[in-house]
Amino acid sequence: MPTTTPTARGRAPLVGLVVALVLVAAAFVVPHAFGWEVWSRAPRSVVPDETPPLHGWWAPHWFGPGTLPAVLIAGLSVVWGPTLASWLPWRRLLLTSYAVGLGWLLSLALVDGTDGISRVLGGRYGFLPSAREVTSVHALLSTYVDRIPIDAPAAWPTDPAGHPPLALLFFVGLDRVGLGSSVAAGLVVTAIAATTALAVLVTMRALGVEDLARRAAPYLVLTPAAVFMAVSADALYAAVSAWGLACLALGARAPARSRMVAWSVLAGLLLGAVVMMSYGLPLLGLVALAILWLARSWWPLPVAAVVALAVVLAFVPFGFAWWDAYPVLHDRYWDGIAADRPAAYWLWGDLAALLVCAGPALGAGLGTVAAGWRRLPRVPVMLVAAALACVLLADLSRMSKAEVERIWLPFVPWLTISLALLPPPWRRWALALQVVWAIGVQHLLYTSW
Repeated sequence: MPTTTPTARGRAPLVGLVVALVLVAAAFVVPHAFGWEVWSRAPRSVVPDETPPLHGWWAPHWFGPGTLPAVLIAGLSVVWGPTLASWLPWRRLLLTSYAVGLGWLLSLALVDGTDGISRVLGGRYGFLPSAREVTSVHALLSTYVDRIPIDAPAAWPTDPAGHPPLALLFFVGLDRVGLGSSVAAGLVVTAIAATTALAVLVTMRALGVEDLARRAAPYLVLTPAAVFMAVSADALYAAVSAWGLACLALGARAPARSRMVAWSVLAGLLLGAVVMMSYGLPLLGLVALAILWLARSWWPLPVAAVVALAVVLAFVPFGFAWWDAYPVLHDRYWDGIAADRPAAYWLWGDLAALLVCAGPALGAGLGTVAAGWRRLPRVPVMLVAAALACVLLADLSRMSKAEVERIWLPFVPWLTISLALLPPPWRRWALALQVVWAIGVQHLLYTSW
């Protein structure tokens, strides 16, 4: 089989970027140009300026409280970020990444003022209104499946209905400790979401590619997905799953059996927890298998799998079985607006929404991987390939038609690793493109999340 030529490899980032931009442009333009009703959100009589493939609408707002901090963080990070990431001591790099990442998430959210922190979780479709009404966890679990159907008495709103109960229980816990206001819960979720980049960096270092982790750090921290991560429950799942995978990598590379078992148990607890937060995230098992294959150690697999299964089974005596709930959710999904969303658009429109979320430079990164996967370091290539497989399976399942700019957040950081493989002339320009894209999306669109 012929290998790619140096010329082809050099063109790959540009080709990938152009394809990404064309796909995004087509996804925005085609429904309006051809009069397609793709039902990204609601009838146009209700939302006249809806913007498929996003679950939002056109709403330019040129300045807000977070605008100047976002521009300042973006500018300083583009100038100094790659250099600092290359020489800061590891622990200081993680602390700096967290501080900058948290500032990035909050500043983008605060472009809309405090409403940018509070509106999602506190909205009528969100978790918090339901969490505040819970008086008995046992009653919650024993009736959870019965309340999933869209026509059930006391049917759950969209978010609780669409997720296993641990997601709702997280917000019940916040409410019980006095953090149940929309702003307080939003800040907690954002603070947790900002750790996602750190988990990916820890995973890469554990797999022996610290140099590439350092190169990836600015892209992971300044991701355009921050627009959708701040206060989004799906960003919470992204953080929990990323740390579960990081623990799995640490267990696979642990020098002693006792450490391997300890890290694997923690990995199982976190990955089991995320299965009980989102029905779609068992797909991340592909990334978990890639990590173990790269680490050349399968010993953590049985330990983590048994512990994760124990987490799932722990809910059964209280009345909730994951395998009973999912078919009921499937029926509710197809009884709702999903049945009207045409697959002919959303199979590729979803991919465009992912690019809006992750940033168009992801196209350049994926193009680089596609053209040069044989000669590139196998660790980032395998992690990116596994995440891409997750996305494609989710897309083909047709259970993710629209709204994937938040639903697929757990896959985004693993795909973003591809930007660390860009040729040197591309790296700073790609980072600048990403931050400009993020600021533009935040200021031009009402993104719903």
